[in-house]
Amino acid sequence: MTELKGALIGCGFFAINQMHAWNDVRGADIVAICDRDPERLKIVGDQFGIERRYSDAEALFADGGFDFVDIATTVESHRFLVEMAARNKVPAICQKPFAKTLSDATAMVEACRNAGIPLMVHENFRWQTPIQAVRTALDSNAIGTPFWGRFSFRSAYDVFSGQPYLADGERFIIEDLGIHTLDIARYILGDVRSLTARTKRVNPRIKGEDVATILLDHESGATSVVDVSYATRLSREPFPETLIELDGAEGTIRLTQGYGLEITNAKGTTTTDVSPKLLPWASRPWHNIQESVYAIQQHWVDQLERGAEHSTSGADNLKTFALVEAAYDSAAGGQTIDVGAMLR
Repeated sequence: MTELKGALIGCGFFAINQMHAWNDVRGADIVAICDRDPERLKIVGDQFGIERRYSDAEALFADGGFDFVDIATTVESHRFLVEMAARNKVPAICQKPFAKTLSDATAMVEACRNAGIPLMVHENFRWQTPIQAVRTALDSNAIGTPFWGRFSFRSAYDVFSGQPYLADGERFIIEDLGIHTLDIARYILGDVRSLTARTKRVNPRIKGEDVATILLDHESGATSVVDVSYATRLSREPFPETLIELDGAEGTIRLTQGYGLEITNAKGTTTTDVSPKLLPWASRPWHNIQESVYAIQQHWVDQLERGAEHSTSGADNLKTFALVEAAYDSAAGGQTIDVGAMLR
């Protein structure tokens, strides 16, 4: 495999995980980094031995010398940077949330399509080992055709200590966490026809919502519930696990806390440990997410080598992004939203 050279834009909280993962990925190496904050640039550059350091993205692209760019900044700069990558015909990975609005996201996808470059959204939750195990079980026809599901992420973990900006946004849990959970629902049960959502703010110290319950009507005919909360105190903290329940015509699948995969069908019940690996640079309880960062980045490189579309391509992610926008519209107006109409 030819070694691809990459550049990372954004050296903040989560980018450290991406840099560690890039060190493990086969077939790629980060050769340049960019951040407007000189201290963060120095910390990441020194830690990972990156000599090429930029405070300006235009200068980074002008110098070139890389095959792809990993955009790990906050959402406000995503469109500007993705369109810059498109102008320079450099394949791009973009952090989620992909964009501020669906129209921005659509424009970003169109810019990369017109430039003839791949665009992937770093929507890594579907790449978690336990989520992949659920999909594998479903694909093996372990429970027949699924007709109902629940995708749940409920926690009281203090996410604001590491990412304080999350407390200041008018939107919070659907945009930051629900987007992952909605993407998992799409990945497992297929695209969504319509949805109804309700939200609540329990924590008085934040601006946005920290609880959301979303009812999805899938095009397959299945119904599912996505429920997310950062205001739920439990006897055993599940962060950062997504729990899944699936009912099918011939059985059930349950992904339980502690990474147990329970399958019940005519043959009886089997329980399998589908725990993620604890990578050398990872730490509990983040190792589930950290391993999925490696998995999606390896997928990026593998698909680039094959010339194939990525699982979470920009075009695919528009469908997940539309669910986020529809959820906010539904919660604000109290009505069911036709998701398909948003994409037409």
